[in-house]
Amino acid sequence: MAEPHNILVILGHPAASSLCAGMARAYAEGAGHAGAQVRFLDVGQLAFNPLFQGYSAVQPLEPDLLAAQADITWAHHLVWVYPIWWGAMPALLKGFIDRVLLPGYAFKYRKGSSLWDRLLAGRSAELLVTMDSPPWYFRWVTRMPGHHQMKKAILEFCGIRPVQVHSFGPVRSASAERLALWVEKARQLGQRQGTRATPGKPRPAPVTSSPSSPSP
Repeated sequence: MAEPHNILVILGHPAASSLCAGMARAYAEGAGHAGAQVRFLDVGQLAFNPLFQGYSAVQPLEPDLLAAQADITWAHHLVWVYPIWWGAMPALLKGFIDRVLLPGYAFKYRKGSSLWDRLLAGRSAELLVTMDSPPWYFRWVTRMPGHHQMKKAILEFCGIRPVQVHSFGPVRSASAERLALWVEKARQLGQRQGTRATPGKPRPAPVTSSPSSPSP
């Protein structure tokens, strides 16, 4: 009998009453009903300092961030649900990523080389991203800076792939019916992912409370 698919849903919107929160919980419910093992991580409810002091500073991880690393280690599939503000993710989510995806945990530079090891390889990810701009405008006019940042500069850098991106907008002018359709779409995406077979994957290096090597 196959192992259940482990899915971690990460809510990156600070407001628990937001559209993102509703979509994140709908995705988790859909995946759970489809048979997946689901964990839910609400970044806005974690107790941590989102102001990263840099790779040369000693900044021990708070218990909530250590638990978040353990959840990422456990997961086969990571689902990030967040809004686009000023072209990119909210500052709180960026601070969470700065503090959690550290050298020695998410990646590791090779000595004497410009290359690096992707320590989170073997996992996949999905982004459910809301925005007030029409998705076509974000794609063709502003050139999707937030999507490129998350997909290429963060997740794929750490070895997480493939990364699927789902854009929802414009939120500001959306009717209640349209908002409900987006929540239902998130539920359907969770159901679809929850039925997938569990992939084999390597595990990352042991959790570290501070960087093991400097990085730009």
